[in-house]
Amino acid sequence: MEHRLANSLIMTVNEKKFIESALLSDIRVDGRRPFDYRNLTIRFGSEDGSAEVQLGQTQVIGFVTGQLSQPYRDRPNEGSFAIYTEFSPMADPSFEPGRPGETAIELGRIVDRGLRESRAVDTESLCVIAGKLVWSIRIDLHIIDNGGNLVDAANIAALAALSTFRRPECTLGGEDGQELIVHPPDEREPLSLILHHFPVAVTFGFIGKENTVVIDPTHYEEAVMGGSMTATLNTNGDVCAIQKAGGDAVSQTVIMQCLRIASVKAGDITSKIKDAVESYNTQRSLRKIKRHNPDQQGSSDVAKRHMERLTVGSDQSGIASQFNEHDKTNKRNSTLKGFSGGPASWDPYSKGVDGDALRTSLASRVAPVDKQKEESSQVNPETKSNPKSSETNSIALTHEVGLERKQSKSLKDAVKPKHKRRNKSNAS
Repeated sequence: MEHRLANSLIMTVNEKKFIESALLSDIRVDGRRPFDYRNLTIRFGSEDGSAEVQLGQTQVIGFVTGQLSQPYRDRPNEGSFAIYTEFSPMADPSFEPGRPGETAIELGRIVDRGLRESRAVDTESLCVIAGKLVWSIRIDLHIIDNGGNLVDAANIAALAALSTFRRPECTLGGEDGQELIVHPPDEREPLSLILHHFPVAVTFGFIGKENTVVIDPTHYEEAVMGGSMTATLNTNGDVCAIQKAGGDAVSQTVIMQCLRIASVKAGDITSKIKDAVESYNTQRSLRKIKRHNPDQQGSSDVAKRHMERLTVGSDQSGIASQFNEHDKTNKRNSTLKGFSGGPASWDPYSKGVDGDALRTSLASRVAPVDKQKEESSQVNPETKSNPKSSETNSIALTHEVGLERKQSKSLKDAVKPKHKRRNKSNAS
């Protein structure tokens, strides 16, 4: 590769020998073991389909977009996706602006081969109208900093961006039912892509005459190694693609050993990608709920003011109770006057009721009853003093009332005489 040759020219002979001699004792320049990965961090942007991956000093940004286009003639029911790489001159001195070079083309093909040949993306779900319109997915990979092992970092960035990308939902409508309607995210929730599995790329480097195997080579180790191999596997251990670069030959046993190690590393990287995607989805769902936070703050402020009023009112309850009762009576009198004084709104012929006259008439009706109670209490003062005499008087009164009822109504009065019945029968 071009940047590997440029790095080898920059490094001195002593540096190259130091890297090779350190690997003979299973020690690397950055302190790792031969089969240890660097620290991997995955971050997502504010928009769906954007991811930033940092593997040690290597930094890659992946961005996924989609648009409606016509399908290929040989596959009318399937969508398509393409990968484009962009190398920034700030990432490495060997990168030049303009058309993509050999390094960029090779990187894009390795990542594309692992996704396409493994059928990781469900392209049939991207079909909108068979033979007319499908979704074409574009993956842009931007190299921000080249610290070695660009293939693995770019592959992880592509997988993370694809797992968070969401396309708008499309339906057919209109008068004829053939008009395509693309719903915005405010109306309907966008749809995420269907990923069957995660094909993870793991790169091995072969350094020295003895072909010492190193995983995840750095920027300096790439300048020393004579060859490399990239194995793309998923968590099930299925080999999706293999890419062998460099002139040094590798034995079959070494390749099988690399594949066993790659299956373990692919499982670890897949779990990290899934955890990062789950955290992003939870944050995305919380962003929608945060729209209601201002209302909740307003309600909390109202509740606080209400509690303050209650605390103040509890201190002044003894003073304010008298005024509250006085105000309530005044309000009741005013409402009664306002309701009874004027004509009713629902009856056009009503002339209204005089409230004062109504009160005096009610008072006159209630007064005789009160006077009768007072007289009864004055006439029978002995009954209060003698409870036994009151009981006997009540029993006697009930007995007299029962006799009067018996005398007032008898069986003869209830049954008609016989001569009246006969007269009615003769008349009929």
